[in-house]
Amino acid sequence: MQLKKFLFIIAVAFIGSVKAQNKTVVFQSDFGLKDGAVSAMKGVAMGVSADLKLYDLTHEIPAYNIWEAAYRLEQTVTYWPAGTVFVSVVDPGVGTNRKSVVVKTKTGHFIVTPDNGTLTLIASSLGIAERREINEAVNRRNGSQKSYTFHGRDVYAFTAARLAAGTISFEQVGDKLSNDIVAIPYQKAVKEGNQLKGNISILDIQYGNVWTNIPAEMVQEIGLKYGQSLSIQIFHKGIKVWEGQAPYCETFGAVAKGKPLVYLNSLMQLSIALNMGSFAETFHVSSGSDWSISVHAIEKK
Repeated sequence: MQLKKFLFIIAVAFIGSVKAQNKTVVFQSDFGLKDGAVSAMKGVAMGVSADLKLYDLTHEIPAYNIWEAAYRLEQTVTYWPAGTVFVSVVDPGVGTNRKSVVVKTKTGHFIVTPDNGTLTLIASSLGIAERREINEAVNRRNGSQKSYTFHGRDVYAFTAARLAAGTISFEQVGDKLSNDIVAIPYQKAVKEGNQLKGNISILDIQYGNVWTNIPAEMVQEIGLKYGQSLSIQIFHKGIKVWEGQAPYCETFGAVAKGKPLVYLNSLMQLSIALNMGSFAETFHVSSGSDWSISVHAIEKK
C-alpha cells in the first residue's frame, strides 16, 4: 500500500513537471527585425531541442523602453497556457550587475529576463510564486563566455529553451531568490470619492488612443453611465499637460468625427480617443510610468 502511495506521488509530480514545461517559448525584445538578432535567439533555442515551438510576442518595443516591455508581458502572458516560457530582452544594462532571472508566476508561466523593472506589472497582477537567478556556469551557450553584450542569445534564449524542453527543471535554473523584484514606480489605479486616478500605461499606437490602467470595476463604482461626460486631466511627471471633457461611450461612432470620447478598451480598462483621429498626436500625450490621469464624472444639472 505504501509503495502504491509512493508511486502515485511520483506520477503526480512527473505530470505536474511535464505540464510546467510545454515546449513553448515566446520571445519579446527591442531588437526589431532589421538584422539577425531575433533569428539568432531562435537558432540557439532550436539547437537545444528541435521539438520546441517558438513564437514572437513583439520585437518592436522602443529601444531601451523597459516599461513598455513590462506592459506587453502583462497584456499577453495570461492568453498563453500555463507552462509557457517567455523571454523578454529589453536590457540597456546588459553586462552590468543587474540580475538575470527566471520567475514562475502564480499562474504557472515562466519569464526569463533581466530583473531591471520588466517584471513590475506581472508581479503586481499575476504574482510571483518563485524567482531564481540564472546560473551562467551551466545555463549559458557553449563558447559564449567572452560575449558580454548579447545575453538574449547566449543566456536567456538558451536557458528558456532548456527549461521549456525539460532539459532542466526550474530548480536547476539557479539559486532561489526572494520575490522582491526591481520595480518601476507608477500611479496605480485608485478611487478617491467620485474621482479615478491611474497611469497612462500605453498608447494604442496605430490609432493614437490613450490606454489607462483604470479597470471597468472602478468605473462602475462611481456609477458612470453611457453618455455622461467626464472631466479629464492628464499629467506628465506631475505637471498637467491637458485638460478637457469627453462623454463616456460604448463605441467610437457615438461621437462625431474628430471628437473625443472615453471608452473601455479590449482589456476592459478606461481609455480616451478621438473618433477617426489620434488623441495622442493631437494633444501631445504619451505613455509610460511617469504619465498619469485623473477623471471624474460631471454631474448632470
